Amino acid sequence: MKQNHFSEIKTKRLLLRKLKNSDWKMISYLRSDKKVNEFVKRPGAESKEKALEFISKTNNSIDNRNLYYWVISEKNNSEMIGSICLWNFSEDQKTAEVGYDLSAEFQRKGIMDESLKSVLQFGFKKLDLDLIEAYTHHNNESSKKLLERNGFTLVRDKKDKHNQDNLIYEIINE
Repeated sequence: MKQNHFSEIKTKRLLLRKLKNSDWKMISYLRSDKKVNEFVKRPGAESKEKALEFISKTNNSIDNRNLYYWVISEKNNSEMIGSICLWNFSEDQKTAEVGYDLSAEFQRKGIMDESLKSVLQFGFKKLDLDLIEAYTHHNNESSKKLLERNGFTLVRDKKDKHNQDNLIYEIINE
């Protein structure tokens, strides 16, 4: 990756920042809440210990340049409301996967749309990625609409070998 350090991203309404230990309660909620994880298969973080372990592991991966993970917060309030990341980089560092989650009370307000637009720009302009993929459950209509609205197209002939319920979308840097 060409970027040597983590970069905060500011948008009109949001600050995308690095994860802190004080975010553990929201990490626990986002990774363990049934509604937030309705369409996601991933390990939970039900306890403070598990949430802090996730934060430590994530920040180590950021420091080792294997992952970019941003806390989504409002500009006027640094409390975590969601997250978005670029991860699962190809060996040549030209392809990455985007992942995201958002607290239920902040959904349907354009927050993830604003976050995704800025992370796509970061990935294509700062990291010089050629392609960004997104894996989403075939029943997750909100996620599919978000991706399509942001220029992603469904890759019909590619399957997620870890989760047959997922569809794979991609966007190419032009």
